[in-house]
Amino acid sequence: MNSTRKTALVAGIFYLLTEVTAIGALLSYGPILSDPTYIAASGDDTRVLIGAFLEVLLAVAVVGSAVTLYPVIKMYGGGLALGYVAGRLIEAAIILVGTMSLLTIVTLRSDGPTDSQAAVTVGQSLVALHGWTFLFGPKLALGVNTVLLASLMFRSRLVPRPIAVLGLFGGSLVFVSGTAVLFGAYADLSVTGFAAAMPVLAWELSVALWMIIKGFRSVAPATDSAPARTRPTASVSV
Repeated sequence: MNSTRKTALVAGIFYLLTEVTAIGALLSYGPILSDPTYIAASGDDTRVLIGAFLEVLLAVAVVGSAVTLYPVIKMYGGGLALGYVAGRLIEAAIILVGTMSLLTIVTLRSDGPTDSQAAVTVGQSLVALHGWTFLFGPKLALGVNTVLLASLMFRSRLVPRPIAVLGLFGGSLVFVSGTAVLFGAYADLSVTGFAAAMPVLAWELSVALWMIIKGFRSVAPATDSAPARTRPTASVSV
């Protein structure tokens, strides 16, 4: 297995891991996101801790996918490739901020606050912070990052162009959807929000499985300038 094939395999695994951990974390967080009085109630926090652990893995996979792909995609657009890596770092940082907001609820809950109403207010504030990080990370930042990578994949033909086009469409749609949520058009966790996220989910699964199963297609890297032509020099006799 050559180095390019290994790069595609590792990047595909990272991309697949982002899907598994993102969905798993959202499902694990169910009670803390849906119960406004969660911080003042008693019970087991194991599901929240599992969700937090999955989001840490998600952040690692987000950064890992970008770092792994960078040596390959930079040959087809250094600026876009660098922007993709930077964008994925920002996306991972936003995800971790949201994770820590929910872990703070777990800590406050275990301390047993005496003022239940104040605790509920604090808990709702921290859940709201997680909601904003979910919008700005796995929606707005993800949309921009998807368009950047899909553009490079379309230009390089490292994966089939229909997959790249799906990424361009899915990334643009999830960004537009996130913007609509930002301005109050509909709720993030709604039927419309989930429907808008389906194309980018399909893109990530498609590009992950292609890289794992097929690897990158053999395409010569693009060059920014044509090779200089040699010109005959005229001799001048004196």
